[in-house]
Amino acid sequence: MSKVLIIGAGPAGLTAAYELLKSGKGYEVTVFEETESFGGISKTVEYHGNRMDMGGHRFFSKIPEVNTWWDNMLPLQGSPTWDDIKLNRKMTLTKGGPDPEKTDRVMLKRHRVSRILFSDKFYDYPISLKPETIKNFGFLMTMKVGFSYLASVFHKRPEDNLENLYINSFGKKLYSMFFEYYTENLWGRHPSEIDASWGKQRTKGLSIFGIIADYFGKLFKVKNRKVNTSLIEEFKYPKLGPGQLWDVTADEVRKLGGTILTGARVIRVHKDENEHMTGLTYISEGVEKAVDGDIIISSMPLKDLVCGMNNVPKEKLEIAAGLPYRDYMTLGVLIPSEALKLVNKTDIPTISNIVPDCWIYVQERKVKMGRFQIYNNWSPYMIKDVEHTVWMGLEYFVQEGDEYWTMEDSGFSDFAVKEMVTLGLIDSPDVVIDTHVERVTKAYPAYFDTYDRIDELVDYLKGIDNLYCVGRNGQHRYNNIDHSMCTSFETVRNILSGVTTKDNIWSVNTEEEYHEENSENSEELD
Repeated sequence: MSKVLIIGAGPAGLTAAYELLKSGKGYEVTVFEETESFGGISKTVEYHGNRMDMGGHRFFSKIPEVNTWWDNMLPLQGSPTWDDIKLNRKMTLTKGGPDPEKTDRVMLKRHRVSRILFSDKFYDYPISLKPETIKNFGFLMTMKVGFSYLASVFHKRPEDNLENLYINSFGKKLYSMFFEYYTENLWGRHPSEIDASWGKQRTKGLSIFGIIADYFGKLFKVKNRKVNTSLIEEFKYPKLGPGQLWDVTADEVRKLGGTILTGARVIRVHKDENEHMTGLTYISEGVEKAVDGDIIISSMPLKDLVCGMNNVPKEKLEIAAGLPYRDYMTLGVLIPSEALKLVNKTDIPTISNIVPDCWIYVQERKVKMGRFQIYNNWSPYMIKDVEHTVWMGLEYFVQEGDEYWTMEDSGFSDFAVKEMVTLGLIDSPDVVIDTHVERVTKAYPAYFDTYDRIDELVDYLKGIDNLYCVGRNGQHRYNNIDHSMCTSFETVRNILSGVTTKDNIWSVNTEEEYHEENSENSEELD
């Protein structure tokens, strides 16, 4: 019986474990998870009865295999949610699906509302052609934006960095308003220093032209129109937050005979003189333990994997050691519903008439905050008292060890709450009922420093016959959940069929139209 060692119990690691065990081919599977929770950055944190989504995770995929997989773990709702019932709000239901009022193992359908807060005004995310947008801009600014975009159409820049990519797609004026500061705040680097491949991967061809096409497609009710994934209006979401999906998956892995070790931090991986993996060493409760294995599937950060590997060529080790990451912090803030000063000017009814946004991007240079979530709008079941309180998540992009990361929780809470006042979200810190700080390391693999040499490192890792790198951090690629899962689907297919090439695994999400031909309704995780 082949022993498979899987590093990490996030989406990629747990998907690989489940798929191998489900095959019934007799693999002995052990998953090593550093923390006590499942889902990686897709975990859900519960604090005093209120649940936090680390980063905000919309489930919306263009890949049929992924959608089927999700539906198997968490079937789509067949009856309305508590808030839809109370507000008489319409939502897509699945015939024969579970009732979220009676069971927890259910995937909800939710309305997508995301906006940008810029100069104390709200703009759709991404920018739309609604009259409200033109009104917010004013005539003069609208003309400037229009002529700026036309200039970018006729004078294309070489897309050798993120700044040029955005200017080509949106024009210099919109770029300076909505992309430049936010991107620098997110990555800690100016967009001109960041490889354009990140933007190509995340925007998937979104541009002013795409926004116009989508607008007229809606206006004239064009059938089977191709919808850019940043423009989708409805998404799936686990009743109790994204971590619920991975808690359920972990249970299924155990039912199938898999072993999951939590609090088990992998510190070394071992290979012999023939470049063949032989096992790993992990720490549990302060004790080092070595385990032999026939196959290793790694979703741990590529940097840590290679730096923890023996006999790595010097130049490959240098590339791995130089790969950058961005970390983030989230402050959960509980306030009375009436204390939230954002006015709901939309036609979308909500509990306590709060704004309907799932999250709001903050483009204000007067604060450090990058984004804030309103968990009430993700799922009413994530809030202990959804009728009378609002549970928010204030998100900050930081670097492990910097001044924000090292703040005491109370100090960071005071700092972030003051920024809420600065933004006009609340009148005074005194209205805050409770707060909770969460820190997440290596949340975002970054596209600068030694990233321009990553292909050399990937080629080296492909040559190790029984090592498979999967997921966002496992490939140092800003994958969404569905693409992270697909790297594991491809890995398991290779293992089961005896295919030795790794090209199919590393090619997931590298092409703009990946898997799109398999689905008429192109969907993707936001």
